[in-house]
Amino acid sequence: MTLNKALSLIFILLILVSCGKEKEANFTLKGSVKGLKKGIVYLQKNGDSTSIIDLDSMVITGQPEFTLKTNIDEPILLYLKLFKNDGEEHYIPFFADKGLTEINTSLKNFNFDAKIIGSKQQVLLDEYTGIMSKFNNQNLELIEANFLAQKAKDSITSDSLNIQSQKLLKRKYSYSIQFALNNNDSEIAPYLALYELPAANPIYIDSVYNGLTDSIKKSFYGKKLNEYINSREAIE
Repeated sequence: MTLNKALSLIFILLILVSCGKEKEANFTLKGSVKGLKKGIVYLQKNGDSTSIIDLDSMVITGQPEFTLKTNIDEPILLYLKLFKNDGEEHYIPFFADKGLTEINTSLKNFNFDAKIIGSKQQVLLDEYTGIMSKFNNQNLELIEANFLAQKAKDSITSDSLNIQSQKLLKRKYSYSIQFALNNNDSEIAPYLALYELPAANPIYIDSVYNGLTDSIKKSFYGKKLNEYINSREAIE
């Protein structure tokens, strides 16, 4: 066999392998990072404990567009990570489901400018984070006002602001719990109970889990929430 024929066969095999991998992938992330000329984008997911697993990556050399692919069994939170060698971490979390998700953002405000079009779970996550952003902004205003009150040695105003902060925190938890209860047929419910409500009263966490539909209880986050509740009860 000549060298040219051997190389041709290898090339054909590589194409076949590549096509096979593309057929296996049931999730595609497409998008662009406006202003990005050079860098690497990664598609990632949480591993065991605190580890992060790279699912796919693409080197950006001039073009701002990217396409990343992987295979997922069910709706799950994934991350779009940007590496641009500036010593900082740049992540966009999003809820993925089988099919296509699009993320368009900018280099200047990678996280905050992100526009995500994809799963129905992502729609709910956007709704939730939008309200949480309002709560957080109110909290920042109270912190700033309290700082000024303390600086002016105005203890009465400072105490009043502390009470308002506590009430705001309760409202924030109350909204999160109710949001999870209202969306008991979505993976977003056990996800919020696990990662947004760890300090909530266990009674409310149990209520979220008990209210889940059977299919969501069997989901990835439903099972993790059940494990969390069981481990907590074992300690108690």
